[in-house]
Amino acid sequence: MQSSLGNAVLAGKVAFIAGGSSGINLGVAEGFAAAGAKLALISRSPEKIEAAARALRDKGYDAVGTAADVRDYAAVEAALAATATRWGPIDIVLSGAAGNFIAPAAALSANGFKTVIDIDLLGTFNVFRASFDHIAKPGASLIAITAGQAVQPMAGQIHACAAKAGVNMVTQCLAMEWGPHGVRVNAISPGPIADTEGMRRLMPGGEAEAAYIATIPLGHYGEKRDIAELAIFLSTESARYISGAIIPCDGASILTGGSQSNFRFT
Repeated sequence: MQSSLGNAVLAGKVAFIAGGSSGINLGVAEGFAAAGAKLALISRSPEKIEAAARALRDKGYDAVGTAADVRDYAAVEAALAATATRWGPIDIVLSGAAGNFIAPAAALSANGFKTVIDIDLLGTFNVFRASFDHIAKPGASLIAITAGQAVQPMAGQIHACAAKAGVNMVTQCLAMEWGPHGVRVNAISPGPIADTEGMRRLMPGGEAEAAYIATIPLGHYGEKRDIAELAIFLSTESARYISGAIIPCDGASILTGGSQSNFRFT
């Protein structure tokens, strides 16, 4: 099967990506751009988001970057409104901003718990809710980035587990409510993806990491392009009847019960 990356399957589409300055989200942004979409990226850091947008423009893509914190509804709404003013109705919205760190519950502060909830869960609601008046209706594709922690309890991840479980519910509730408007809402649940900040933070390295990789049925980490390919598919006519889905892209790792965070406590 030929890759959708580099094929203009999203030509003429406008994509808005929250958390698009690095990692999986930037990989998805690059995939959208290679597939022909115009890109608007937001992230908290003005320097990082402009650097990401500039790198995309240097490759010949149409991309702009705006500093906006997903916890700030007004800032997110302003960025979405500016995108719609610039290019017209927004076809694709991806909410992927996230915060995470290893913390046993007994050592986790209330503020630390709230921070992850606010970035992941409140941020996803803010991005999707603020987008409603600016998206193409019918026809828009909204995509949340969730995680296996939403359905699999993990030691040291009570904050991320709670936040991502909420993201899954936001996804499915909006799919029900906004389906009559012709808006599809889905979530992608990445597994262990190489060369990302999350893996650098969560993986212990050495023999413990090798033991974790051995639990992945496909036997290796995924790549950012794997998530990009899935996000592109969900944004095309090929996925026109898919909504309310939480789709793992994890090499079947969630099925084996492997938890990279547990290595910190064994």
